[in-house]
Amino acid sequence: MLGIDLDHADFLPDDLAVVAAPAARGLAQLVLRTDIAGMPLEWIDYKEAARLYTQEQVAYTCGSLLFELYGGTNARTGRRTVLEVNSIVATVGHTGNPGNTRHDYIPPLNNQTLFRRDAYLCMYCGLRFPSRELSRDHIRPFSQGGTDIWTNVVASCRRCNNQKASRTPEQARMQLIAVPFTPTYAEYIFLKGRRVLADQMEYLVAHFPRSSPLHDRIRAYLS
Repeated sequence: MLGIDLDHADFLPDDLAVVAAPAARGLAQLVLRTDIAGMPLEWIDYKEAARLYTQEQVAYTCGSLLFELYGGTNARTGRRTVLEVNSIVATVGHTGNPGNTRHDYIPPLNNQTLFRRDAYLCMYCGLRFPSRELSRDHIRPFSQGGTDIWTNVVASCRRCNNQKASRTPEQARMQLIAVPFTPTYAEYIFLKGRRVLADQMEYLVAHFPRSSPLHDRIRAYLS
């Protein structure tokens, strides 16, 4: 749990003073925002969380206490305002979850979330690599009518990508170790997260389809 001084911050500052002197990465910990029905919406930083609290947009909270934000001192009571921010906050108002309002919603495809979907494994040799050594491989190449969609792309190491070249896995006599899939919105939120906390992970996985490969992977990790 982190303490942050908001005395001169007006709740949206760039020059917050850290009270408890936590590790620098502590302030980078993101809060999971949901709608009032509990559907995951997005990741927000502590400044945005503070704004939601002060504007009375937070309906309820879940998870662990992350930050204590300190405001001014009440001249009459002598008490200082303290705002507690939890790891998961549910907000009022219209839902912004396209996965809940649009049944045809498909998350945007990018390498960061693709590599996380595939657990930083090359889907051909099965070895794990840092993201800088992975590439986006198109199972059916563009030259053969393939498209840039979730179900036609996998993480691949450079060696396997070069070996496969502009061929299908069958043509290159290479076998995929897993079937690519399109993440749901809740899965996409998870894949976008940086340093997802255990309680946030537990909350998100409850919204994953039970048939999802991510569901089994995260459940195994949490157990």
